[in-house]
Amino acid sequence: MRPSADTADAFAPGEKRMPRTRSRTGQTPGVHRRSVLAAATAVAVAGGTGYALRPDEAGAATDAAATERAASLASSRPAPAAPLAPCTRGTTLDSLATPRGTAGYRRLADGPGWRRVVRTALAPARAGRAGRRTALAAFVQLTDLHLIDTQHPLRLEYLRATDAHAWRPQEALTVQGAIAMVERINALRGAPVTGSPLHFAMTTGDNTDNNSRTELEWFLTVMSGGRVTPNSGDPRHYEGVQNSGLTQYWQPDAAVRDADKRLGFPHLDGFLAAATREARSPGLDLPWYSTVGNHDAMPLGCFAGHGDSYLTELAVGGRKLMELSAAEAKALQTALRAADDPEGARYREFLKAHTRAMRPVTPDEKRAPFTPADYLKAHLDPAHLGPGPAGHGYSAANADAGTQYYGFRVSDDVIGISLDTTDPGGHYQGSIGAAQLRWLERTLTRNADSWAVLFSHHTSTSMDNTRPDPARPDDTRHTGADLLALLGRHRNVLAWVNGHVHRNVITPHTGADGGSFWEISTASHVDHPQLARIIELTDNKDGTLSLFTTLVESAAPARTDFTDLSQTGLAALYRELSLNAPGASTVLGGGPADRNTELLLRKG
Repeated sequence: MRPSADTADAFAPGEKRMPRTRSRTGQTPGVHRRSVLAAATAVAVAGGTGYALRPDEAGAATDAAATERAASLASSRPAPAAPLAPCTRGTTLDSLATPRGTAGYRRLADGPGWRRVVRTALAPARAGRAGRRTALAAFVQLTDLHLIDTQHPLRLEYLRATDAHAWRPQEALTVQGAIAMVERINALRGAPVTGSPLHFAMTTGDNTDNNSRTELEWFLTVMSGGRVTPNSGDPRHYEGVQNSGLTQYWQPDAAVRDADKRLGFPHLDGFLAAATREARSPGLDLPWYSTVGNHDAMPLGCFAGHGDSYLTELAVGGRKLMELSAAEAKALQTALRAADDPEGARYREFLKAHTRAMRPVTPDEKRAPFTPADYLKAHLDPAHLGPGPAGHGYSAANADAGTQYYGFRVSDDVIGISLDTTDPGGHYQGSIGAAQLRWLERTLTRNADSWAVLFSHHTSTSMDNTRPDPARPDDTRHTGADLLALLGRHRNVLAWVNGHVHRNVITPHTGADGGSFWEISTASHVDHPQLARIIELTDNKDGTLSLFTTLVESAAPARTDFTDLSQTGLAALYRELSLNAPGASTVLGGGPADRNTELLLRKG
């Protein structure tokens, strides 16, 4: 019988644990990609049971085969030369897509990069550390990709009648933009400070936008490689708000003078056909892991209850609401933000009352919502293996236990822990169950000789939703404050890396028991400025550690060409449209201390 989530060991029996004080070679990169991939594949910790799957475990044949395939892929790929020289090319240290002009529709062009800021709130910056430091690990964080099926019937575009940013003009290009980010990560030639190879990439949730099977398939293909057709419904043409003739949306192919064109948005013949045609992703060429977000877990990112037949029928059916009056949109938006209807009862009644106002679209079964079990199954599908590891952190043990949290070995000295902070009770804010919190405590305690980096979707300030999990009503939900208190008791915790708030924010935390760590929140890929983040962990050999954060843009050129509707041209347009999106926040990039940084910590 499989052990329960509350009693299982945090790592697989017999796993070798390396002390965090283990001496390094003195070379700049800590571990090359091949060895990290093999280790990550072999000793991934299955959240909810604590066991890494092994070939002789019952029911693990599929995972064993996938693991063998991942190891084969790892051994067949050349390891990068070590040590590598630090490389800032392609990062925001080197250059940045910079707006030109201050009013109207602004164009982008190459501009100067952002400087690095040294932050000493948790430890002093001692002289000479640059010459002493050795690398522990380096990885990339992507977050809030929000790959969007723009023709999906369960979308809230019509709220734009009262809130300009409720629908974004760039939304049809999320796939092309994500592929360009994958291309950028693949082109990086070592971490910008240490020159270490990048050991892995982690997505910290909201990989999809509307809990749709179409979006999940696109996400997994973008990350692992393959062909993606970002279209649903009728394969011959687009059916959504951008060819509706409604002037509150940008109508790129039509002559109509819509609200966005009055702000300077261009007329682009062939835009919708280009946006919905097949795109090709090379897939990441380094191992990647996945963390779940509220938009991955629930329809619209907030409604519990995947068994709701009405929402499912509407999602796959042939009717779509595209227009509301400003008064109706305001009332609905207020109701959604009230967060007192976690299962969407009022939302269903609202949709039923507006059935006659819905427009016909082509039904599509692939738009159905996916369940947490579906999410795990899709990640475990060998078709989406890419460079591995099998399951991208998740395992058959997660599927058996119905959990979406796990741990994994990053290097000799570092472990990673991916948490599930979504609340199955509903609403877009998060929390964490008591069983998962106890598992986290055990994992940190039993690996006290390794440095730990945590990943989640929600931030410490956005975990204030403690609705019970309908499937586990006795599993008390805990807030971000509770999680901060736990992390502060463990001196091996270096960082908590997350997303959700769509803004770059870096916050120091000190626990009552003396533990300290940095919370690193990264902005989304759907809103401007659309950046990923490289994080490097180093030992300064002077009683301190440094965490270096460096933001990177996609591989698309900064300057757009309105006549270029190629995949690359659309990726460039994606960024420029996001800059100009009406109602968009201008502070999501954060301040200098939230971007490219050196974050100091005391050791132990």
